[in-house]
Amino acid sequence: MAIVLIPAPYRGPTGGLDRVEIAGATIGACLAAVEALHPGFGPLVVDAATGHVHRFVKLFLNGELLGRTPEDLARPVAERDEIEVLSAIAGG
Repeated sequence: MAIVLIPAPYRGPTGGLDRVEIAGATIGACLAAVEALHPGFGPLVVDAATGHVHRFVKLFLNGELLGRTPEDLARPVAERDEIEVLSAIAGG
């Protein structure tokens, strides 16, 4: 199972969990599986209309920064891979 690391601002849907172990063959499948277990998480990360990762969200696979496209979400994951979701905080 892969591990999805959840940033503090997105832990509402996960009930405060900072990590979720989940089965999935791709990054997108893992994020969708987290959404299935914790409704409300998915829309925080991926724009359903475009299939792209939201502008203020960064995804990392084992520390490597990924892009925001559906092709990036189709990247395969292996057992014990870590998918980190990082949320940018904007303000002024």
